Amino acid sequence: MAENPIKNIRLKAMDFLARREYSHKELKQKLFERFPDSAEIEQVLDALTKDGLQSDARFADSFFRLRVNAGYGPNYIRAELGQRGIDEVLVAEVFSEQGVDWGEAARQVFDKKFSGVDLSDQKARAKCMRFMQYKGFTFDQIKDLL
Repeated sequence: MAENPIKNIRLKAMDFLARREYSHKELKQKLFERFPDSAEIEQVLDALTKDGLQSDARFADSFFRLRVNAGYGPNYIRAELGQRGIDEVLVAEVFSEQGVDWGEAARQVFDKKFSGVDLSDQKARAKCMRFMQYKGFTFDQIKDLL
């Protein structure tokens, strides 16, 4: 009895999606790792999207909230979403829908990491700035903190 490759790919994709949301690009990569010679992956992904089982918008929304709660800033989140294949238009939509107060988010990250630091010391101040830039906050947001 011959195996049905489309059915196997779909089942594996649904198995991945049952654990967490994936972007179209991420899911495609995972399926290509599992089924390297399959030409049906794109067909399966289109069907999953059509059926509402895979959604880049849902992924972006979930990923955005996860990263904000982990203390990352807008630059970092925007770059990560781009790496995961999310269209810039969708990224902008998610940012506008969420309405995050980035100044307050930066303040929370800063207070958690540097609550007792003397900012009159230039080395300490530079260290704070580098850390906040790494976390993805803009120069203006960091400048407002300091």
